Amino acid sequence: MEVLPKTYIYCFLKICDMREMITRTLSGAVYAFILIASLLLDETVFFILFFVFGAILLYELQNLLKLESYVSYLVLILFLVLFSFLKIDGYFLYTLLALSIGVKLYLIKDLMTFDKIPLSEVKKYLVTVGYLIASVTFLTLLPYTNSEYCPELLIAIFSLVWVNDSFAYLVGKNFGRKKLFERISPNKTVEGFIGGLVFTMIGGFLAFEISGIFDALTWIIIGILASVFGTLGDLIQSKLKRQAGVKDSGKLMPGHGGLFDRLDSVLFAATFIYAFLLILY
Repeated sequence: MEVLPKTYIYCFLKICDMREMITRTLSGAVYAFILIASLLLDETVFFILFFVFGAILLYELQNLLKLESYVSYLVLILFLVLFSFLKIDGYFLYTLLALSIGVKLYLIKDLMTFDKIPLSEVKKYLVTVGYLIASVTFLTLLPYTNSEYCPELLIAIFSLVWVNDSFAYLVGKNFGRKKLFERISPNKTVEGFIGGLVFTMIGGFLAFEISGIFDALTWIIIGILASVFGTLGDLIQSKLKRQAGVKDSGKLMPGHGGLFDRLDSVLFAATFIYAFLLILY
């Protein structure tokens, strides 16, 4: 008689897991469809979508940082209009690129050396501009790396980040033993990270075969950058959430949390991928 309640509980938990998986899959599919459709449909639609994405991401990040600033939204609009829409480059764009790389390297240093990322008021604004706003800006510039609008390039980069996340999870769940950063993200393992990296490099080669953009080595390096910096971005966002005492950055996407939870990896990797392609081409 005692076995029955345990059986019912086990079945109930399995059903809950299945529902969670279905919800997560459907939510992710809708997100991917909106993203890819906007990229392929028209440049203006793509620009409008990322402006909306940027505003939502900014709201979620500022909640994590406990920062209230309406000026940040004006900065987001200014940067997207100047750099993404009007395509102004040169000194100002390179300054923003240097700021973004500097802020992200500083956050990586904090991730490695501190149990809690120090967040003064000045640093909160630096993170807001150098991390999030700059990342959104460079994401919108990636399709123009070859001068003309090439949506397939950004779709491929997003796909590589999704490949890394998926295979890091699958390999880690089945073969993971050694924890990567247990105090920040208990589920991430070294084996999972290596599995994600390897499959993302393979994905880079497939992107070369399918897209015909760049050479194979360039795509493999893009895959490495997407995997390494995408994982670091995910860890940094997890640390910010832990410091804020929340599980998710928001509730926009059922099964995933907030939009920042879904885009943290590609946001962090975007600056480094853009810098790499800028130097190369």
